[in-house]
Amino acid sequence: MDYIGQLILFVVAVVANWFSALAGGGAGLIQLPIIIFMGLPFPLALATHKVASVALGLGATMRHLREGHLSPFLLALITFAGAPGVIAGAIFIIDVPARQAEIALGLLTLMLSLYSWFKPDLGQVTEQKHRNLSGYLTGGAVLMLIGFANGSLSAGSGLFVTLWLVYWFGLEYKLAVAQTLVAVGLAWNGTGAVTMGAIADIQWSWIPALVLGSVIGGYLGAHTSIRSGNMLIKRLYELITLLVAVKLLWG
Repeated sequence: MDYIGQLILFVVAVVANWFSALAGGGAGLIQLPIIIFMGLPFPLALATHKVASVALGLGATMRHLREGHLSPFLLALITFAGAPGVIAGAIFIIDVPARQAEIALGLLTLMLSLYSWFKPDLGQVTEQKHRNLSGYLTGGAVLMLIGFANGSLSAGSGLFVTLWLVYWFGLEYKLAVAQTLVAVGLAWNGTGAVTMGAIADIQWSWIPALVLGSVIGGYLGAHTSIRSGNMLIKRLYELITLLVAVKLLWG
């Protein structure tokens, strides 16, 4: 790939990961289709995108650590509950036609957008909800299912985690997005990248531009999220989930 192509990859990664870090997911909505458009087949593009997406979590972590927004316990719960699902999903998707799964995930993602839209007070303040053993077990079981989606499909899993943290554990949007970016961006995507690297090819020559753009975009998106109010984050979340749903349903 020439320098112009590398520059395009860099700009795409910055834009995609800025939106993702602000809304709590959705980088694959922009980044993966363009990687495919630039010539990579889906399995190779997905594996390459997974590796690069780890840098989103790195950039966002650097910014959120400065604000003290991260909960070590919730990060550990998301990481260890979801990682087995991520591994299973990454292995599952290699040899399975994904169109039916994309349609189902698209419908669920559309429901996320509509649910948040019709709940105007959702995620505006933090509440202590389901902070007991049964609550953590239920929360972890759902996170494992979302992890499967993260490993097998490119778009939407971070958005599911964000809303689950808001709905089940009572986090405000700003804090939910912070946990999602670190646990999903670093731990889940890192697990998926290692799994994909072991069973699929990766376009390593494209990785430097994508990683640099992802780190910068993740940092800038996290900074914007911190400076924004919960209502702005909520509205952007609803927009991104709607766009992801349309993309998944359209194919």
